[in-house]
Amino acid sequence: MYKVTNPADGTVVEEFPIISDENLRDAIERADVEYHSWKNRTVAERAAIVHRAAELFAERADELAAIITLEMGKRIDEARGELGITNEIFRYYADNAEQLTADEPMDIVGGKAVVQKRPIGVILGIMPWNYPYYQVARFAAPNLVLGNTILLKHASSCPRSAAAIEKVLQDAGVPRDAYINVYASSSQIEWVLADPRVQGVSLTGSERAGRAVAAIAGANLKKMVLELGGSDPMVILDSDDLDKTVKIAVDSRMGNTGQACNAPKRMIIMSDLYDEFVEKFAKRLERFTPGDPADPKTTLAPLSSRKAAEDLVGQIQGAVNDGATLHTGGQLHDGPGAYVQPALLTDVKPGMKAYHDELFGPVAIAFRAESEDDAIRIANDTPFGLGSSVFSTDRERAARVGSRIDAGMVYVNQAGGSQADLPFGGIKASGVGRELGPLGMEEFMNKKVVRL
Repeated sequence: MYKVTNPADGTVVEEFPIISDENLRDAIERADVEYHSWKNRTVAERAAIVHRAAELFAERADELAAIITLEMGKRIDEARGELGITNEIFRYYADNAEQLTADEPMDIVGGKAVVQKRPIGVILGIMPWNYPYYQVARFAAPNLVLGNTILLKHASSCPRSAAAIEKVLQDAGVPRDAYINVYASSSQIEWVLADPRVQGVSLTGSERAGRAVAAIAGANLKKMVLELGGSDPMVILDSDDLDKTVKIAVDSRMGNTGQACNAPKRMIIMSDLYDEFVEKFAKRLERFTPGDPADPKTTLAPLSSRKAAEDLVGQIQGAVNDGATLHTGGQLHDGPGAYVQPALLTDVKPGMKAYHDELFGPVAIAFRAESEDDAIRIANDTPFGLGSSVFSTDRERAARVGSRIDAGMVYVNQAGGSQADLPFGGIKASGVGRELGPLGMEEFMNKKVVRL
C-alpha cells in the first residue's frame, strides 16, 4: 500500500492502492505505443514542453513544497529549495537540448562517420523518498528531451508528490502516455523489467535495492543506472577560520536531516585541529531542536519515518556498544514523531559495523588523521565511493589530496552538492552510471554510428 504518513506525528493521512497487474501491463503497452510518436517529434518541440514543465515547477513551488513536508518531513525552506533545483534541471535540459542531442561527425581512416544520438524506448524509473522531486527531475528531464518514454515507480511513502509530478508534466504538454506514474509493488518490478518493451531502468536507493534491481536487469540484458548509498568523507587539512569550517561541516551534514546520499558523513581532521573541531562540532549540533517541519523557524525536522528513526538510533547504540564514543545526541525523542537528536561519534574503528555502514540521518563520525597519506587512507577505506570534499587554505593542496580519493565526485573547499550541468554519480558500492549534465543525457541513448 502506498500511503502518506506524517513523520512529525505518525498519523496516516491518505492511502493509495497498488496498481493491478492488468493495469500495469496496460501502462507498459501505452508507454511503448507513445514512444513511437514521442521520439518522432522534433527536439525543439520536446524541449519546449520540458521548458514549460520547469516554469510550472516554479509557479507551483509553495503547493508542491507543502506536499513533501507532509509526506517525508522535509523542512519547508528545504522543500522550497528542492523545487528550485528541480526547476533548474528541467530548464537546463530544455535550454541545451539541441546541443546535447546534436549529431557528432567523426574523421575515420578511409572515410567519415557520424554518431547520431537517439532514444531507445520505454525506461523504468525507481525513485526514493528523500528528494521526491529532484530525484525524478534528474532522471525524467533528459529522457523526455531525448525522446524516451517513462514509467515512474516512486517510493511508497511519496504517492502525493508522485501524482503531483505527473500532473505538472501533463499540464506542461507531456503526452499522457509519455510519462506514467505507477503505484507498483516491488514484486511487480521483476516482470516489468523482463518485459521486452522496457529498455532500461534507473534506480536511486539503497545498496540492497541496487543489487536486487541489477540482478534482474542483468538477467534481462537491460541498461541500468544505479545511484546508491554513500559514506562521503570531508577531509579538513587546515583552516584559518575553524568556526566557519565547522559550520560548513555541520550545515552540510544536517541538510535534509542528514538523509542525503552525498552528504559528508565522515569528518577526517588533521591531528592538530582534531580536538577543537570535535568540541565545536558537538556544541553546534546541540543547537538543533525538534519542531514542526512546516514552521520556517524549526531547526530539526523528523526523519522520514518512525522506523527509520528507530533503526538509526539502533546503529548509534550499536557503535557505542562496540566501543565508539558518543559526544552528543543520538536519542529518539519522546512521542510518536520520528525525531532523533543529532549525534557525533568518535573512536569508530575498523571491524565495527558503523565503520563501514552508511548512517542515514543526523549523525557524523569524526576521525583523527596524522598526515595527508593517513587522511587519504581513511577516506578510501569504505565500500562506497560517491562524493567527497577537501578543505585547505591552499587550494592546490586540497586539489592534490582530492585527486587521490576514490570517489565519483570531489569538491574542493566546499561541501558536496548538486547542480544541473554537473555530472553526478559514484563508484564501488555507490552505483554505476551518471546523472545530470551532458553525461546524464547519454545513459539511455543509442549512440548510433553511421559510416559514410
